[in-house]
Amino acid sequence: MSDRTITRRIRGMDTSDGAGVKLKRVIGQPALDMLDPFLLLDEFRSDQAGDYIAGFPEHPHRGFETVTYMLAGHMQHGDNHGNRGDLTPGSVQWMTAGRGILHSEMPQQENGLMWGFQLWVNLPATDKMTAPRYQDIGPERIPVVHPADGVEVKLIAGTLAGASGPVEGIATAPVYLDISLQPDATLTLDLPLGHHGFAYVFEGDAALVGGERLQRSELGVLSDGSQLQLAGGDQPSRLLVVAGKPLNEPVARYGPFVMNTQEQIHEAIADFRAGRF
Repeated sequence: MSDRTITRRIRGMDTSDGAGVKLKRVIGQPALDMLDPFLLLDEFRSDQAGDYIAGFPEHPHRGFETVTYMLAGHMQHGDNHGNRGDLTPGSVQWMTAGRGILHSEMPQQENGLMWGFQLWVNLPATDKMTAPRYQDIGPERIPVVHPADGVEVKLIAGTLAGASGPVEGIATAPVYLDISLQPDATLTLDLPLGHHGFAYVFEGDAALVGGERLQRSELGVLSDGSQLQLAGGDQPSRLLVVAGKPLNEPVARYGPFVMNTQEQIHEAIADFRAGRF
């Protein structure tokens, strides 16, 4: 067994997206452009309606997947294929944009806390032009396991303690865990060898990841290995641990389009302008 350690530390960068939604961009910024197969990680958190009320009006995607995990608040999504759904606290939407979709994510509240994450996961070249699909997962479908004393894990993707997350059929074979640690609790987590991974602390001051203190709002890029040692800090803490199989393919990006070549990007723009999404 080989233990994973933190190889790089990245702090989120304040920015805005959509119609001015304020957020913290952790992956997809100058300090960490991507971590194959992960293209972007945003944390949005505000109880000021002006920071989020304008939402994410209709916009296109092609060539990758968007994963929205809501911790607090209520958003409604809709697309140009007639799909509609609610993102409520504790819910996950894993959207495979494939060959193209126009969708929107709009707040369904005018006050209170809006908090969650959006992760972008690349698709392999063979799947980039697949038909769009959704996995809309309510909180009641996400297993909650207690693999050690003082440890609670919400299992979005992957397997742990005899349970399996509800997300399935994803090319990068992802692991996506929301882990709560009481002070001094410890957990040895098995992770697939060869998967690229990261940990991101989003509650409490810090947690111990691979034997090192990782601060709140700090992402730790993990070395390869089959296990990750986690431990609670002085206060209760909560972190994401995410891993996925790298694609090792060329990446061409232009805003909401992620393909393998510039020519494919030009095709995506032409198809979008011609109304072919």
